[in-house]
Amino acid sequence: MTLYLIRHGKPAAAWGDDEDPGLDETGHGQARAIAERLTALPEAERPRAVVSSPLRRCRETAQPLADALGVALEIDPAVGEIPTPVALNLAERPAWLRSAFTGAWADIEGDIDYEAWRRRVADAVARRPNAAIFSHFVAINAVLSVVTGDDRVIGFRPDHTSVTTLAVGGGAITLVARGDEAVTGVL
Repeated sequence: MTLYLIRHGKPAAAWGDDEDPGLDETGHGQARAIAERLTALPEAERPRAVVSSPLRRCRETAQPLADALGVALEIDPAVGEIPTPVALNLAERPAWLRSAFTGAWADIEGDIDYEAWRRRVADAVARRPNAAIFSHFVAINAVLSVVTGDDRVIGFRPDHTSVTTLAVGGGAITLVARGDEAVTGVL
């Protein structure tokens, strides 16, 4: 069974500037384009469910596809953004994230076990075959790190509305095709 892991569209604010930004005008256009792209797939390849992180930029990217498919948008916190340490304020988040990007999952400093977090994200994705899952830069990297066995936090730089195709079967996830990569404002 196929699933599509999609990064949200271009947000209206940077990660360290707004707790939960929506999409900017470009992002809304990307959301409409990805809905058109996925609904144009042959019936057998088209997603049957649309799942989103609870964050606004993902919900706004996912909603046009849910509408086009005539399904309810499902919200799943398990495919949400990487949890940041509680002690950090909004302005400190980007520096913490840039530091986390330079190493392996086991090296991330924070309040939780980030190796366990990445496995939970991958498990949540594996439970959603035949779905389009709208998530985040780091969460997508978490899934791919589990799938490929690469322990680096960043092994892939998904562009906004990049579609990574995965196959789910026999209790395993395999990578079919990485989505488009681009230089991103996250780094």
